[in-house]
Amino acid sequence: MKNFFTSMLGALVALIIFSGGAVLLFVGFLGAVAAMSNQQKTENVERGAYIVFDLDANITDSPPLIDLGIFNGGRKETLQLRTVTRALRAAAKDDRIAGVLIKGALAPAGYGSGYAALKDVRAALADFKASGKPVKAYLNFAMTKDYYLASVADEVIIDPYGMILMPGLASQPVFFAGAFEKYGIGVQVTRVGKYKSYVEPYTRKDMSPENREQIQKLLDDVWGSLVSDIAKSRGITPEALQATVNAQGLIRPDAAKAGKLIDRVAYRDEVIDELKAKTGRKGSKQSFKQISLASYAKTAADRADGGKGRMALAHGDRIAVVYAEGAIVDGDGEPGEIGGAKFSRELRSLRQDDNIKAIVLRVNSPGGSAAASETIQRELRLARKVKPVVVSMGSYAASGGYWISTYSDRIFAEPTTITGSIGVFGLQFDVQKLANNFGITFDTVKTGKFADALTIARPKTDEELAVLQHMVDWIYDQFTEKVADSRHLNLDFVKEIAQGRVWSGAEAKKLGLVDEIGGLDAAIKFAAEKAKLGADYRLVEYPRKKELAEAIGELIDRVTPNTRVQQGGLLGEISERLGAELKTLKTFNDPQGIYARLPLDLYVK
Repeated sequence: MKNFFTSMLGALVALIIFSGGAVLLFVGFLGAVAAMSNQQKTENVERGAYIVFDLDANITDSPPLIDLGIFNGGRKETLQLRTVTRALRAAAKDDRIAGVLIKGALAPAGYGSGYAALKDVRAALADFKASGKPVKAYLNFAMTKDYYLASVADEVIIDPYGMILMPGLASQPVFFAGAFEKYGIGVQVTRVGKYKSYVEPYTRKDMSPENREQIQKLLDDVWGSLVSDIAKSRGITPEALQATVNAQGLIRPDAAKAGKLIDRVAYRDEVIDELKAKTGRKGSKQSFKQISLASYAKTAADRADGGKGRMALAHGDRIAVVYAEGAIVDGDGEPGEIGGAKFSRELRSLRQDDNIKAIVLRVNSPGGSAAASETIQRELRLARKVKPVVVSMGSYAASGGYWISTYSDRIFAEPTTITGSIGVFGLQFDVQKLANNFGITFDTVKTGKFADALTIARPKTDEELAVLQHMVDWIYDQFTEKVADSRHLNLDFVKEIAQGRVWSGAEAKKLGLVDEIGGLDAAIKFAAEKAKLGADYRLVEYPRKKELAEAIGELIDRVTPNTRVQQGGLLGEISERLGAELKTLKTFNDPQGIYARLPLDLYVK
């Protein structure tokens, strides 16, 4: 059925290209499909069933902006963090659910499936286990993130030919300075903060000593938190776990069992037969009674709303959970980005909505445009004058991500949250040498000394760089003063711990940059208490789903012949990594060319 609709959609797109009138047919087709989807009943839950939590997905903080459903085209599923945690906690109280089976391996993408989000998921699994129902995990090839979730299970089983790939954490940035030199691309930098190393990939061929120092400390903190959580769940000491990791790295089943990382080794069919017996289907040709976590989440949501669904959200007191996920850019931004203008409009609307009694800002961002960050922060400060504003930091809340967080009633972070990076930089490129290599030259007519100061046709003069540095210094002073004021810290102390340095959530709490260690649920609970709502409130999430026109555009992109096909293997990983690094240059659209952004895109694996 999925192939039929995909083929049909492709044919209709072809018709659109040759016939404007076919657009009506296309829109009508989408409407019919949407109606069919809305009429679908939620999947029934058999009594005694296990929830199958297939990790083969990307777990994002924010909800998917559009549910492609049958048009997903076999892409990896996207699960929202709150969908996962709510479903698991509902299942703990659901007498139809007998247990949970964890399987598969995560497919992280963008800012999804970070360690802070996974800690929330792990806590929900622990709550389910505490209800007295079993949690089983079946592993094949498990990376660190997969095992981090699986280790909370009552029983961890691995395939005889499986492996736990958990050698420790590493960050390996890509450096482009050598390539820029080779092809004649000039780079000039203005910055404040000796640890503000975002610019290093474009100016160096390796890490600076300061950058190496801060990343080493960050990785040690994050790894220490993971090891502590895993060791506690497995009933071993952190030292014993570290010894196994150091001795093996790529941990085979026998070593994993000897180190108490798993409970036993078994084939998949053996585990299925055991679950068939537990769910009353021993000897049956059918598999065990089960429901996917995504399907159960829809069932649980309908059950909780008493069948009223989204219409129930239209009235009564509400808490708005607003997701700031992605790089912060000037203007409206694109999907996956935080557009300063668009995001601030949404906050303004929530501030003026009397039914919204509190705002919880969930931040999962490395920062970006300083101007856009200030635009967003301004709206949050105005909102805080009329209702509680609480921040929940996800996997990243650094630089501009911290800028928008600092003025709030309470900041929550996870121990593994990457935050801080209170620093500013300007990045200026020129293509003079590159152009000259092809015989291309530039000439200028201007009415003022600095009229062409931001040109890419030539390097900046010392006087122009001084002007830019002065602006960067001013923005940095503003940033540190705002942190000192909002966090009630001494300005000299803030400047000492700032310097563009990144901190783990655990260290940030010690320094006073965050208030509490906790996840999104803890932040929501605090917001409800601050707004004096008790338990009588509804949660609404922003941003909402895309409009139909945007949805149609995305669907057309997905079925046209030029749609990019993701590559697997070594070449796929290299091209994806380089593409992601260079794509960040597109987000450099601050009107002043000044940015508060996380140093590098910290790939922690």
